[in-house]
Amino acid sequence: MTDQYVWRKSSRSQNLQTCVELSSPLGLIRDSKDPEGPRLDVDVAVFLRAVKAGRFER
Repeated sequence: MTDQYVWRKSSRSQNLQTCVELSSPLGLIRDSKDPEGPRLDVDVAVFLRAVKAGRFER
């Protein structure tokens, strides 16, 4: 599958495959362990506000 997006992940993840990746152009999120798997289509600004607000904390 040819991917039309450039995927980025946090530099803090180093070379581990245990993180999420964001697409450029922005709007998609995927699991780095399963790059061909499902992707979330999100409003990035809303998603980042939720992350910063701690809404995904366990």
